[in-house]
Amino acid sequence: MKQQKIIPYYTMEIQDKWLIDHIAPVWQLSHRELTYFNHPFNDPETLSAWQGIGHLYTKYSGDMIDYRDGMPLWVDDIGLKFGLTNVGTSLYKMSPGTILPAHADSYLRYKQVHGLSESFSDIVRIIVFLEDWQSGHYFEIDNNPIVQWRAGDFVAWAYDLPHIAANIGSTDRYTLQITGCIPGDLYKK
Repeated sequence: MKQQKIIPYYTMEIQDKWLIDHIAPVWQLSHRELTYFNHPFNDPETLSAWQGIGHLYTKYSGDMIDYRDGMPLWVDDIGLKFGLTNVGTSLYKMSPGTILPAHADSYLRYKQVHGLSESFSDIVRIIVFLEDWQSGHYFEIDNNPIVQWRAGDFVAWAYDLPHIAANIGSTDRYTLQITGCIPGDLYKK
């Protein structure tokens, strides 16, 4: 069942606990010129579970730029336009062969940075696709595949919804990740 909900600057279609919409790209290809860093996947229990069912990869997370590395101004501008509180952003480059099997984010670092309790769950994650979809680029949310996106399309979801990301193509896959809290309950029907 779909419902429209208004938050600052955007109208979104809500599908249970996730939604998809579009913003106008303002970044062109500037994200390609930045230096990305690899931070290992930070949930050892999930990593062990993946390996236990046969997901044996050399790299489980893409390369990123976050608050530790300094962010371009356009990233913070986009993050703030969603009307979130406690906004955190990161740029993410997923090279060919990088796969994140089904998982739900734990937000451990986000909660630490923003002084939120470990049990706090009023968190929303938004992934903005920075370039048009290319063959082999994949995203799935709550068992729904998302492909053939355009630069500026985004997917937002409530706290711990399972999702998958993969790049089995031949080009890098770039996204902007925005984490924050939406005042009120965006997902209440």
